[in-house]
Amino acid sequence: MVKKDSEKKFELSNSFAQQQNNNLCWTLDNPESTMLIGTTITKIFPDLSILLLNGSLGAGKTTLVKGIAKSLGITEPITSPTFPLSQHYPSGSPPLIHIDLYRIEDTETANEFFLQEEEQCKMMGAIMVIEWSERLSLTLADAWRGKIEYLPDNKGRFFQIFSPFDDDINLSTSSR
Repeated sequence: MVKKDSEKKFELSNSFAQQQNNNLCWTLDNPESTMLIGTTITKIFPDLSILLLNGSLGAGKTTLVKGIAKSLGITEPITSPTFPLSQHYPSGSPPLIHIDLYRIEDTETANEFFLQEEEQCKMMGAIMVIEWSERLSLTLADAWRGKIEYLPDNKGRFFQIFSPFDDDINLSTSSR
């Protein structure tokens, strides 16, 4: 497979990413680089089982999930589960459960929905990615946390991932 110049450039400049504290950070300049980092995450962190994603509307959360799905061998289209709230992709190795809590504003309802999906996730041996995880108020000690932010002047995105063992962050859940 021949790689595009943009992919080669991305791999060369970001293959080891910037390290800030104990967390990995990437600057993403287009949707392709966001997908590429998604495909890389499951290789860098093979023990990833839950990823809590935060970021504003249009920041690239679902695009990142598309990359994760690609790395798991999922070939069906990945769409944002904003309206169905979750999408299950059992064909992946491992399977993938993609959740979007954007439309659930009540914390208790979000927690209950998450716990139901987490049970399914464990039964399937799946990876679970949750968009708008700030709607949760649960303590999820084993969850990885990812944050996608717009760069100034909308010239790309900044993605940072935090391990479950990082106590210095507060991005995963709210205490509303």
